[in-house]
Amino acid sequence: MNPLEGKDIISIETLAASDARAIFDLSKVIEPFAFRQRVTRVLEGAVLANLFFEPSTRTRISFGTAFNRLGGSVRDTSGVETTSLVKGESLRDTARVVGGYADVITVRHPQTGAAKEVADAVGVPVINGGDGIGEHPTQALLDVYTIEARIGEPNGKTIAIAGDLKFARVIHSFVRLLSKMYEGINFKFIAPNGLQMPANVQESVGSTGRKHTMTFHNSIDAISDADVIYLTRMQEERFDDPAEFQRYRGKLRIDRKTLDSIAKPDVMLLHPMPRDSREASNELDHDLDGDPRLAMFNQTDNGIPVRMAIFALVLDVADQIEKTAHPVNWHVPDKF
Repeated sequence: MNPLEGKDIISIETLAASDARAIFDLSKVIEPFAFRQRVTRVLEGAVLANLFFEPSTRTRISFGTAFNRLGGSVRDTSGVETTSLVKGESLRDTARVVGGYADVITVRHPQTGAAKEVADAVGVPVINGGDGIGEHPTQALLDVYTIEARIGEPNGKTIAIAGDLKFARVIHSFVRLLSKMYEGINFKFIAPNGLQMPANVQESVGSTGRKHTMTFHNSIDAISDADVIYLTRMQEERFDDPAEFQRYRGKLRIDRKTLDSIAKPDVMLLHPMPRDSREASNELDHDLDGDPRLAMFNQTDNGIPVRMAIFALVLDVADQIEKTAHPVNWHVPDKF
């Protein structure tokens, strides 16, 4: 029985912990296909529509790559200006049309709730690739999958989440998923005044019935006892007033010196990317590139098996993956 067959993945709120576990279990099985060791054509003939109405690199390309590695084809939109929305067409009409062309749709949109609006208009599965300041459920799934791969299930761990916690939809999904799946997490929310975690996300932590704690800080020094640090950039595109962004820019930064002097020696450092490497921002310094504590590129790599697993489950082909499997016959580098 596959509870995700034909289902939308719009919010972590509507995803059961058992569903997330099923995604993780299949992701592990599917890793050889994701990491170019084996090939499967289980979705040959299927079409994914990537409806991306705001900028994206990792999410859009990894959704497409995941679908391709299952044998499917991908059709992309990138930006509102490439669609009939600029002619006055409603998002609902666009969705209804595309639902007639594709077998599954992924959506990224600047408005919170847009992914659900698309899902309500179509009969094919819809996966939320980020809606405004709402959620980004597949990013949360790959983030938690990366944590488990490094340190196991984080029950009882201290997880420090730092940066723009108000506007970062990635963080909203991440906290919801952790609080739903595990026990006794000590959440440390680190943000400048005015950018703290929204009340509805805090409430979701308490609504799971699991025993978690939350503390609130505005200094990066609060990472000192963290087992995992999740750092995110200030979300420049979400500020209505550019001057307000400038007030927050560069407030919370981590470089090698900070990590060495404050954090635990074996801390795990996550970042959803993109990092803002401009000098005035620079929340995650390049001097940490290659540092074993930095798991940022593990996250991006893990986006492929996790999103492959999601497609295989919602299109109900997980038990058929091996039927078309064969070894890779092209050159694959030892290190991506």
